[in-house]
Amino acid sequence: MSKILVPIDSSEQSTEALEYALEEFQSDEITLIHVIDPIEAGYTAQATVPGYSEEWYEQAQEDADTLFEQAQETADEYGVTLDTVTEVGRPSRTVVEYAEENGFDHIVMGSHGRSGVSRILLGSVAESIVRRSPVPVTIVR
Repeated sequence: MSKILVPIDSSEQSTEALEYALEEFQSDEITLIHVIDPIEAGYTAQATVPGYSEEWYEQAQEDADTLFEQAQETADEYGVTLDTVTEVGRPSRTVVEYAEENGFDHIVMGSHGRSGVSRILLGSVAESIVRRSPVPVTIVR
C-alpha cells in the first residue's frame, strides 16, 4: 500500500486533485494536508489590530476543518476514509517536509490554488513542490 499526500485548500483545482487521487489510489492510504500560511494574515489591513492573529488563526483552523469535512463527504462516495493533518508554515516547504518526514510515496495536487496578485507575489506553490519534492508529484489541472 502506497502513502499518498494530497494538499488541499478551497480551490477547484484542489477538489479535482482529491477526486483524481480517490479514483487512482483508492486502495492506498490517502492523507490530506492543509497548510495554514501565517503570512496571509500579514496581507490584510486588520493584521495590525491587537488580537487579530489569534482570531485569524482560529478562523483558519475552522476553515481547514470544514475543508476536511467536505473532502470526507466526497471520499465517502468512493468508500475511502481519509487521514487529515493541518500544519502551519509556508505551503510549498511544509508539504515537501511533511511528505519527506512521514514516508509518503506520492503527492497529488491541483495546479494552483491562488490567483491574482497573491500568486504573483508568492509564486506557484505547485511549481515549488515539484522542484523540491523527493517523491513523484502528480499535478491535476
